Amino acid sequence: MKILAVDVGTGTQDIYLYDSQLDIENGFKLVLPSPTMMVHRRIKAATRAGVPVLLSGVTMGGGPSQWAAQDHARAGLPIFATPQAAQTFNDELDKVEAMGIRVISEDEAAALPDQTVRIQLADFDFKAIAQTFERFGVSLSDLAAVSVAVFDHGDAPPGFSDRQFRFDYLDGRLREKNTLTAFAYLAQDVPAIMTRFQAVVASAGKLDAPLVVMDTAPAAVLGATLDPLVAARERKLIVNVGNFHTLAFRLGNGEKIGTGIEGVFEHHTGEITLGSLEGFLRALADGSLKHEDVFDDMGHGALVYSKSPLPLNRADFNIVVTGPRRGMLRPSSLKPYFAVPFGDMMIAGCFGLLAATADLLPDLAGPIRESLAGSGAASTTPWDAVA
Repeated sequence: MKILAVDVGTGTQDIYLYDSQLDIENGFKLVLPSPTMMVHRRIKAATRAGVPVLLSGVTMGGGPSQWAAQDHARAGLPIFATPQAAQTFNDELDKVEAMGIRVISEDEAAALPDQTVRIQLADFDFKAIAQTFERFGVSLSDLAAVSVAVFDHGDAPPGFSDRQFRFDYLDGRLREKNTLTAFAYLAQDVPAIMTRFQAVVASAGKLDAPLVVMDTAPAAVLGATLDPLVAARERKLIVNVGNFHTLAFRLGNGEKIGTGIEGVFEHHTGEITLGSLEGFLRALADGSLKHEDVFDDMGHGALVYSKSPLPLNRADFNIVVTGPRRGMLRPSSLKPYFAVPFGDMMIAGCFGLLAATADLLPDLAGPIRESLAGSGAASTTPWDAVA
């Protein structure tokens, strides 16, 4: 049984091909530039060439692509976007126009001059991933499932803070299902408000396997819980320091991995210092953290469901860190543990996606859970697995 897991971040897209016949450490993996970085580079090349740009396709992750688009407009060069693509930068299209990006219809886009650089926006390109594996003799034609993680603010109403909207969504999900897999959906169950999730489903097209879509940070945190030293602790605080967002979950005594969520906060990585991050982590641990403490600091916010403090034992550890910018916490006086599930921090989100897939697709759960528990095909080698 094979499952493709793709964790799409701001800096990289991390790809893992799970094979139930192999030790999980032997699964094939790729760490590649993120889709938004790829768009960023193409826009920058068009700016240097002095030619117009058209952005079409679906809503995807912004950040670097938005900055490049704005720079293109500031250079006095035309840049256009179709409505769905424009929502990558803001759900309110008049604000996209204010950036210097002209929003046009599909018919207008088709009529643009031939020298226009046409860039298709999408977070997930299954065809490109399959072709990459195929070049190395690996087929993706027999997948049992596909799992993709992206960060989704959700479609906030006009004039409503997207940061507050996201935290209202997080709160609602955790009150309904107090587990990290609350942030994972089968394709047909994705809420209408989660427009980036919906765009992943649209980009995937007609796959021959079920599609699971999940939020990136819960996927990474769930993956970090699979490190055996982390799993051995009943209560812990796990922080994912991503390239764009930092999110921490305080986990309690749930009956299975990733349950028992006692609190959470989320901030923009670029807006925090080591000192402020340590302060937020201490406050989350002792239960004193308030939503406005983070929101008023230009973060997304905080939720605390249990006031029972989590003691920070420096002689051992209660704080766990993962994520591509985890180095921020290396000099921390909190002495966090740097999780390495199955020996690879960069693929933690993919391992979390596998755990979520097991929850959402019970028919596949047995082999996945055996593998994640380290009790899978321990004697199988990659050459034995080839038919």
